[in-house]
Amino acid sequence: MMPHSLPGAALDILRRVWGFTEPRPVQAAAIRAALAGQDCLAVLPTGGGKSLCYQLPPLVNGDTTIVVSPLISLMKDQVDALRVLNVAAACLNSSMDAGTQQEVLDQLAAGRLRLLYVAPERLLSGGLLGVLADYPFVTRVAIDEAHCVSSWGHDFRPEYRTLGVLRDSLPRVALSAFTATATQRVRKDIIRQLRLREPEVIVGDVDRPNLTYRIVPRTRADEQIAGVLGRHRDEASIVYCITRKETERVAEMLSSRGIEARAYHAGLSARDRTRVQERFACERLNVVVATVAFGMGIDRSNVRCVLHAALPKSIEAYQQETGRAGRDGLEAECVLLYSGGDVEKWSRLIEKSNAEAGVDRAITARSIEQVAMMGRFAAGRTCRHAALSAHFGQTYAFANCNACDVCLDEMVVNETPMVTAQKILSCVARCERASGVSFGTAHIVDVLRGSRAARVLDRGHDRLSTHGLLKDVPKAELAGYVHQLVDQGALARGSGDYPTVTLCAGSWEVLSGKKPVTLVSAARPAETSSNTPGGPEAELFERLRAMRMALATERGLPPFMIFHDSVLHEIARRRPTNISDLAVISGIGASKREQFGEAVVDVVRQWCQSNPDAAARTGPVDITSPRVSTLSVDRVRAHPSAAYFERGQSIEEVALALGLKQRTIAEKLGAWIEATAPADISAWIDPATYATVEQAARSTGLERLKPIFEALGEQVDYSTIRIVVAHLRVLQRG
Repeated sequence: MMPHSLPGAALDILRRVWGFTEPRPVQAAAIRAALAGQDCLAVLPTGGGKSLCYQLPPLVNGDTTIVVSPLISLMKDQVDALRVLNVAAACLNSSMDAGTQQEVLDQLAAGRLRLLYVAPERLLSGGLLGVLADYPFVTRVAIDEAHCVSSWGHDFRPEYRTLGVLRDSLPRVALSAFTATATQRVRKDIIRQLRLREPEVIVGDVDRPNLTYRIVPRTRADEQIAGVLGRHRDEASIVYCITRKETERVAEMLSSRGIEARAYHAGLSARDRTRVQERFACERLNVVVATVAFGMGIDRSNVRCVLHAALPKSIEAYQQETGRAGRDGLEAECVLLYSGGDVEKWSRLIEKSNAEAGVDRAITARSIEQVAMMGRFAAGRTCRHAALSAHFGQTYAFANCNACDVCLDEMVVNETPMVTAQKILSCVARCERASGVSFGTAHIVDVLRGSRAARVLDRGHDRLSTHGLLKDVPKAELAGYVHQLVDQGALARGSGDYPTVTLCAGSWEVLSGKKPVTLVSAARPAETSSNTPGGPEAELFERLRAMRMALATERGLPPFMIFHDSVLHEIARRRPTNISDLAVISGIGASKREQFGEAVVDVVRQWCQSNPDAAARTGPVDITSPRVSTLSVDRVRAHPSAAYFERGQSIEEVALALGLKQRTIAEKLGAWIEATAPADISAWIDPATYATVEQAARSTGLERLKPIFEALGEQVDYSTIRIVVAHLRVLQRG
């Protein structure tokens, strides 16, 4: 048995039920702890397969696991998904009538359930704990979203804190805690609050390599939001806003521009919230504009874009909310529109709401500091992947991620930042000196741009030497500069009720030339790559999607519970024409083959009959790079990058020449290699690296990049692996 693997019985169930041949290393560690009866704390990123860690063990041992989950919708989705797999699962929640709840309790008493989902308040009420204590087959309680236990976490829930009583009420039962976001401090607090006994602590890599992070100065918010979603038209997207009012406004704005969107927030009726959730999950709605309440209970794997219209309230919240993108492992984009004023806005909201709710002052101060940390992260100019990893106590392995605005060099940097900053600071000082009060950003911008507005003229600020000093700088860009100076400590926010800016100690350091500053403006438009297959394969993929929708509608389930997009991609490339061929498709277990196999192969057969030149194939194909295997030689050579590749120019040189991101060029290079079959690729990959990747690929196969990435200890980037694998496929074809 490999060090990261599982006992044979567990692997057999994993293959038979879920259709996977091996768990990920961190999943295997958590599952082994459960099988051994150990307490466990597992931190796995969203999309990292947390649920498998507590769903598999009771199937192996034939016992029952109680799963504590915070949301009814989340419980329902997981139970429905398990029932599709023929796993005995149920839930208990307040939406069920007494008769239905009793039926579930009867199933539990008879030992027929492998998993029972409950909310924390339901677990701790109605004598349920006493009932569970009498059942020897209840051997484990798994607590999902365990960061809610900690007041140091970003989503503290008092009802979760009471789960500490489980240790006394169920002393013989092992406890497992799972979360996607927890700093070292939060991890320690979870262990202390739940009183875990010498737990196995498993921390997966928080990095999500398939996500591209972009943080953009917010200038023309509506145009920016519409522009980003326009890049993802007909794809699933979530837009986050701070207030309920803003969600309504943005949803209306998008709909007026031809992008159907719906608002989602706590002010809606339960019926309306459920309708939006269900339409989104069932792919009848692609864009939801929401407050942060949305998402924890949403389980749609093919979200291609998460857009924050304003600053999230913590780095942990940002990590969790952006983590809802690309859960199928395919590429996705995460965009944050940021203004320095967001920190002040959040701080005021937290102060007000916490004071009204009587929240402890220490918790309020902690929440405000978390907002400030998020502001510093957004204003920073270091790799976003590296900064997120560092926040959670991990080290990012690569110098350049090729998947964030910083590493892609998308920001326009002001070439004379000190001169610009000194003009702004001088204007702030002169306005304040002339009127005896401080002013907001909008007024300072008006003066600097030479405005003749009444509020400028009435105060005589048109006569100041700084009036019109930056008249050629666009208003939104100039406002962004003011916010950036606040973020960098060169200006301070006023203490009054009205948000103003004023000079501080750092201002004088900038004015004297002792303190350097950096000023950037909005990102240049960037090319985003689609996950949709190209060529004839696109038609087959769309037919498979239509089949999936029909099956889902017939069963009243979200489409992802039938098959994830990544599974459909693999089917479209392998083109299995017999049910037995589906056994090689990752993510299709025996139950799904039995229920849906005939429908799948019928679609493939019909497509193959309509496309006789595309013979059915079952050879290994890369599911993370769907375009490579479908591009014709002529189409590949027609791309501008081909001429550079033929001259042996580097990825960096080609990216610079064409103005595209390096990851896109790496994909084009992979396609070019597969289409043109060069004998040697040492111009792009050194022989030692090639040999390293080749050795790993021998054990994992060429089907997917991620297993190779993991086999290499995540030390070789995806672009390099993609290029080597493309050449290995050429050699495999002979």
